[in-house]
Amino acid sequence: MSDPATRSRSRATADMVARTANVSRVAVSRAFNPHASIKPEKRDLILKVAQELNYTPDMAARSMVTGRSHLVGIIVPDVSGPWESQELDAMTTALQAEGFATLLFRTRDDLSMDETLLTYMKGFNPDSVIAYAENVRPTTLARVLDRAVPIYVGYPDEEAGEAEPAPLFDRLDVLQREGVEQAVALMQGYGARRFAFLAGKSNSLATQSRERMVVKVLAERSLPPPIRIQGDYTYDTAYRETLNQFRLGEPVDAIFAANDVGAFGAIDALRTELGLRVPRDVKVVGFDDIHQSHWKSYNLTTVKLDLAERTEALLRLILRRLKNPTSPSLTETVSTRLVVRGTVG
Repeated sequence: MSDPATRSRSRATADMVARTANVSRVAVSRAFNPHASIKPEKRDLILKVAQELNYTPDMAARSMVTGRSHLVGIIVPDVSGPWESQELDAMTTALQAEGFATLLFRTRDDLSMDETLLTYMKGFNPDSVIAYAENVRPTTLARVLDRAVPIYVGYPDEEAGEAEPAPLFDRLDVLQREGVEQAVALMQGYGARRFAFLAGKSNSLATQSRERMVVKVLAERSLPPPIRIQGDYTYDTAYRETLNQFRLGEPVDAIFAANDVGAFGAIDALRTELGLRVPRDVKVVGFDDIHQSHWKSYNLTTVKLDLAERTEALLRLILRRLKNPTSPSLTETVSTRLVVRGTVG
């Protein structure tokens, strides 16, 4: 074996690894493919030799041979929010375990997509693109994606009547009814009669769908439509608008927030400035079940979007599409459920 100084001056190759480990060139390639069948001891030997030689696969060369870049693009409206950061962490971890690298693209504040970023995305030739920003429509991505079929996180109740002609795309459908029904039933069971819906961003399809489902479930339970408190998914806006509602508008005894951070803002406004007790005076339910929801200062009852289940479903869509690139639209489904803590009863 050559000395380290010599190796540092030239890039190690797969053939060098194969000769040193006394295996075939194909075995080296398989050792770096997490899905390839190879004996564990042989994989360990090859990876050990590769590390000693400072060898890493040339992904650009591999892409030319296989037609795959092993890159997954992710489009998000925000990267700093608690839910978004937790979802990105889970998704990136899952993709890395399957041998993918992640390309992160952020929308503008109005949820549209910068045309320059779309051009960059095409240049990377991703194997798949996950659009968490549902307002970046399939017709937009179709202009810049070659073989990649985008995946959308959708809400069937909201988009059931969508008439937009769209190119092929896959989707993860989030079924919200079960969780919303459980939340409304619990609050009604504890005596709530006048509900408010604390909204998220007005141009978010997710919050629109959530609000429609709350209105529908309330009507089915012979309850009046909710009063709408305008929010934007942030703590500060939820805090301010909750104060405005209780000081200037009609009082309510139940708040259904479009996300957990908004619920936190509402709870703090009720407790610290209005002198109201949660849950005795006002019941509060959130949506998402972010990590902070179980903190004792909030102990929030919330509709849970199971992050692990959602991540696994998205990963299945990516792998199914790569295995069957000409398949018609693929769909996975996840449901919601209520996590009961201390802000209702």
